[in-house]
Amino acid sequence: MSPAADWKDLSERLGYVFQDREILARALTHKSHPAEKASPDPAPKSTDSDNEQLEFLGDSILGFLVSEALYGSFPDYPEGKLSKLKSWLVSASHLHSVAARIGLGEALLLGRGEEMSGGRAKRAILSNALEALLAAIYLDGGMDPARRFVREFVLPDTTGDTETAFPPALTDYKSALQEQALAKNLPQPKYVTVGERGPEHAKTFTVEVRIGEALITRAEGASKKDAGQRAAQMMLSQF
Repeated sequence: MSPAADWKDLSERLGYVFQDREILARALTHKSHPAEKASPDPAPKSTDSDNEQLEFLGDSILGFLVSEALYGSFPDYPEGKLSKLKSWLVSASHLHSVAARIGLGEALLLGRGEEMSGGRAKRAILSNALEALLAAIYLDGGMDPARRFVREFVLPDTTGDTETAFPPALTDYKSALQEQALAKNLPQPKYVTVGERGPEHAKTFTVEVRIGEALITRAEGASKKDAGQRAAQMMLSQF
């Protein structure tokens, strides 16, 4: 099946039908594809022959829509934490995973060289194409469908526990707990390692966090740091 034949399937997965098929084709065209069709003495490259300019536009649209969503979803988060979450959501690694999930690679138009070298799975190609696709949706249908695309595919599911919707490395539960204790005029959290088990190369640690005399939680982890973060997260859930 040719990439062009996959465009209908891609539209169905996205839940969006393009009115302008040309803008979709451009968004899915990697620069290697028109380059191989150039004549021996090519004219200056056309700016609308591949998705690089759409990628530029999509990058800005993505940044705005992610910022808008985070601002609305986490009104109590400090600017530094919002910036950290945004950086992850617009990163090439995250966009690559989103592109892979929607099967974007199969729909791309690539030059033979990129095709043979596994271009349909390359992180840079897929993440850039996703930004170009977002720009194409915006140009074809406006901001509302672009916003729906970002909310459905780029943002994590925050209908449940919003803290666990993001990778643990992005969430510093200890700092969050300290801020909550300060805001509620409570004593500062104190952490104590109360147990460890298992062989030296695979120990499991138990850390207790205590706020005053009444609030106590314990959690296990593969390291004291991990166990402390988990205990802090459990304490936050009590608030």
